[in-house]
Amino acid sequence: MSEAKTTVKIQSLLVGFSIIDVIVKHGKPIKFNEIHARTNITKSNLYKYLNTLISIGAIHRNKETGLYSPGSTLIQYGMAAVNQEDIVAKTAYYLEEINHTFGETTLLAVWTHGGPMIVKMIHSRAGLNLGGQVGTILPVHSAAGMLFAAYKKGPMIEEWIGKGIANMVPDERSNLREKLKAIQKEGISFAKDALAKSISSAAIPIFNYDRHLLGAVVIVGLGDTVPLRAEEESSRYLLQKSLEISAEFGYESGQSPAEES
Repeated sequence: MSEAKTTVKIQSLLVGFSIIDVIVKHGKPIKFNEIHARTNITKSNLYKYLNTLISIGAIHRNKETGLYSPGSTLIQYGMAAVNQEDIVAKTAYYLEEINHTFGETTLLAVWTHGGPMIVKMIHSRAGLNLGGQVGTILPVHSAAGMLFAAYKKGPMIEEWIGKGIANMVPDERSNLREKLKAIQKEGISFAKDALAKSISSAAIPIFNYDRHLLGAVVIVGLGDTVPLRAEEESSRYLLQKSLEISAEFGYESGQSPAEES
């Protein structure tokens, strides 16, 4: 009679995931002492685990409040794991269609604690590196960044915008405010040289049934194929795609974007 084999486990991984489990299941940002109470890990070791998890993006620590919440990497993995039901799966066909129409790199960006993050990328026909990849956090002056700044509300986005404009001169800040007003009016965002020199980009919003911004579809390229004004025919095409994609999430044409709290 053979003896049952014992499965060897790495204890530190189990401990790390137990911390992630506590943070995720809490449902809202959580204090260090609450994590300590629920895990029974010594404070010195808990600090080490938390710092490691922060460094890989598995969790996020708000510098002002000190509260912990799921990080951008964890969100990215979660989206990949449920890819049959999430925004990545529902927008895949449209991303491919837009990519085929323009022949330029097409991105899907969603909001994370660090800002809008690329979660899906279809490269241009030329296969050029246009200053980003899956996992890249986009700046506030990028097309996607301005789209989120224009439509998304709340302390988290305000903090992100504040950091993004900290090094801008007054004229740049004023120009950004005017662009955000135009985006709210036109429903499309444009940027030049935001990701890399000579690179243009245009972004359209994805809204849900409750009129909240779920994400942004972005086209990025070097040539004249990327529109820079709402009046262009290619911009009208993108605006139509924005409505079609948003309809997948219950959004009805004619609705106004919601103010998020």
